[in-house]
Formats: sequence, structure tokens, C-alpha cells
Amino acid sequence: MTGTTPPSGGPTGPPADRVVRLGGGQGYYGDGYAGVAPLLDAGVDYLVCEALAELTLAILQKDRQRDESLGYTRDLPLYVAAALPYLVDGRTRFITNAGGINPIAAGRAVVDGLRAQGVRGLKVATVVGDDLRAHSGHLDLPDTTLFASVYLGATPIVEALDAGADIVITGRVADASLFLAPLVHEFGWAADDWDRRSAGVTVGHLLECSGQVCGGNYSGEWWTHGDFTDPGFPIAECRADGTAVITKPEGTGGLVSFDTVREQLMYEVHDPAAYLNPDVTADFTSVRLTEVGPDRVEVSDVRGRPAPATYKGLVCTPAGWSGEVRLAYGWPDAEAKARAGMRFLRRRADQLGVAVEEWHEEYFGVNALGGPTVDLASIDAAGREPAEVLARLVWRCDERAEAARLGREAGLLGLAGPPMVTPFGRTRDTGPSQLLALEAIAVERGLVDPGVRVAVEEV
Repeated sequence: MTGTTPPSGGPTGPPADRVVRLGGGQGYYGDGYAGVAPLLDAGVDYLVCEALAELTLAILQKDRQRDESLGYTRDLPLYVAAALPYLVDGRTRFITNAGGINPIAAGRAVVDGLRAQGVRGLKVATVVGDDLRAHSGHLDLPDTTLFASVYLGATPIVEALDAGADIVITGRVADASLFLAPLVHEFGWAADDWDRRSAGVTVGHLLECSGQVCGGNYSGEWWTHGDFTDPGFPIAECRADGTAVITKPEGTGGLVSFDTVREQLMYEVHDPAAYLNPDVTADFTSVRLTEVGPDRVEVSDVRGRPAPATYKGLVCTPAGWSGEVRLAYGWPDAEAKARAGMRFLRRRADQLGVAVEEWHEEYFGVNALGGPTVDLASIDAAGREPAEVLARLVWRCDERAEAARLGREAGLLGLAGPPMVTPFGRTRDTGPSQLLALEAIAVERGLVDPGVRVAVEEV
């Protein structure tokens, strides 16, 4: 077996019964962190926090437009603080892609924060090289590009861990690769060991959404597994042969079962037989899930193929401005009132000459989440009208000032429109929001890899 470094178990490789425990501490920017402390108390070798999504990058771009020192997730210090006692005494290591579109600033913030607390001896690694704007000449990026990120794989994180990093902060590294990296580091899996690397990616995919694999968003009898005040976050007990057991800290809420694990396995998957990752192409149809005890599901038999020839890239450009109005109307005739209010606003746009490029209209209680609730929109199957309807009208304009004009007109509906109206939220006061367009592109690996760098700094 060959790899970037010798396996941690020595020249003959790690013992077959050795277990590396990964904890899934975050599923997105803004996730609650109540489940992190039980993970650390349970004794995870690595706390892995997956913070990014396409929407997250757009949010971070807006932060960076206001302040160039931002662009990383601002809840990063909370996770570092939670893990700090375990990092200092060597019980765990911390990996996150919370660096977003400004990993250098994120790394600097963590280092400065540790020094301010008097912490010494920890090594903080920062991974850079996912910013595609450095290659704009080769990629023909639009002149209006705000950010362009490429989804890196596990390799630079492995390099950071090999260098002794206690904390690894990256930008846009693929979700599952955050979890694959410590397994490659610990077990020395070869770069072309597609089955084991697919097993690591499968574990990462199962843990990347924190509490979801432990019964969050569960479509079964969710009400029988706790009241969500003490959430269970996932632990993967991983072995060198690629098998793993998914579990959670004892005494926490939720459930780990065949059903909760298979639901997460299929989450956000386009082709289960070819789950594309920067490190490998995993075949989820080969996966065997076996309940081996209460809240314990073994994952085995994962098969894989070589990684895609290209990386995924994401290019962000401006897409105008949106205005929004939300109004709630009560019975009787709740839906009719709501529709009349929205018609008024659209007609006012015509009267005022507001240049609206696109409209979006929906009615919660009638057709917003799952399509029309009944064949006849206003009356349910028992002949009853909705007791209340929340109307939402959104419009897109090219210019901010233009998008703001219509929002001011909603005030007329308070006293001069249909009765029983209640504003919902304060969208009229906050003003228009900038819209960002995101486009996925394929990027040649040879263009990206030479520019990926890992900087390790000891506090």
C-alpha cells in the first residue's frame, strides 16, 4: 500500500481492530451547536464541522462586500471555543471548511483568538487555492464575477494533518472530503484505493449534515425520539478496512437506525451509482447497512471508481435586486383577500412604471410548500376555507432603487385594502436584497492543483 505518508500504525499499517472516531459537529452555517459538547465528551478523535453550501457562499460574499476582512462563517469561534479544552490536551483535532471565501482571514481570526486567550502550542493550518479568480484568464470568467470557488478534495487536509495541525481551516472543500481526510491520514489509504476512499466519502456524506442522520428531518415516527432539546449528533467509528459504525453519544436525543441512515445516504444524491467527489466516484448502490445494536448501524461493502477528471467550480455574479412583501389574512375569505392584496401590488407596479423583470407569488396555506392543497384552491376536501393565508410576493429588478419603489406601496393595504391583514416580518423596512447568480462549471485539475497551499502556524 502506498500513500502520501506512512500509515499511523507503522510500516505494516494500522492494526485491523483500531478505531478512529469522527464526530459530525455542524451541518451548515447557522446550525445549532448544542450537540457538539456531547460529541466531545464521548471522545471523538476528530471534530469535523461542515459549514458551507452554495447559499452559504453567497451569504459570505455579501459579508465580504461590507467588510473585506470577512467572508468566513462568523460562528467559527463558537466551535473552536467548544473544542478548545480537548484540543489543548490532545484528545481531539478540529477540521472545518468554515473559511468560506476568505480562509486566510478565518485562520488569522482563530490564531489571534487563541493567542488572546493565552493558548500556546496548538498548530493551526489554513488551506488556500480554491479561489478560481486567480485563473480567470484560463477560465474566461465574467468581468462581473464576485467570487469563483473550486471544490477541493481531501489531499491538502491530509497534508495539514501530516504536518501536525490541531486545527485545519479550509475554504470550499467538498463536504465529504473533510471526513475522508483524517481517515487517509490515520490509515494511509492509497490514492487509488477507490473502495476504501469511497467508504470514507460515504461516512462523510452520512455525517456532513450533523443531526440529520440521527433522526433529524426523519420521515418516520419522528415524535417518538425526543423533543429536540438534547439533539444527538453523529459519531462514525471507522476501521482501516473501510467499515464503519454510525452511532451517537449515549443519552442524547434522536435515533440512529437503518431508516435514518439510508435516508441520509440518499440525501442530495443525483446518481446513487456515481456519487461524484473530488477524491473518488462512490457507488452508493453497493453500500450495506446493518443494525448491530441500539443506535448503531454498520456501513460496509462500499465500492468506488476513479475520481472525476475535473473539479466542480462555482461562479457567482450579480443578478439584480429583490423586493418582498408578506401579508397574512384571516378568515373569512382569507385566500380571496390575500390574492386581492397581491393583485393590488402588481397593478401598482404597472401604474408606477416599476421595471420588474420577474415575479414570484405564493400563498402559504394554499399552494406554497407542496403545490395546490386541493383541486379547488379556496376550499379543502371538507368544504372549509383556510382559516388564514400568508401571501408572499417577490419581485426582481435590475437596480436597487427600482426594487425599493414597490415595497413602499404595501402600506396602502393596511387601511385601504381587504380586512384582517397582518404584516408578517419587516421586509418593507429592511429594503431590497441583492440577488446573486451561481453557475457550476467544470475545472481542469491541472489548472488548480499547483496553486493549492497549506500554511501551518504554531500559536
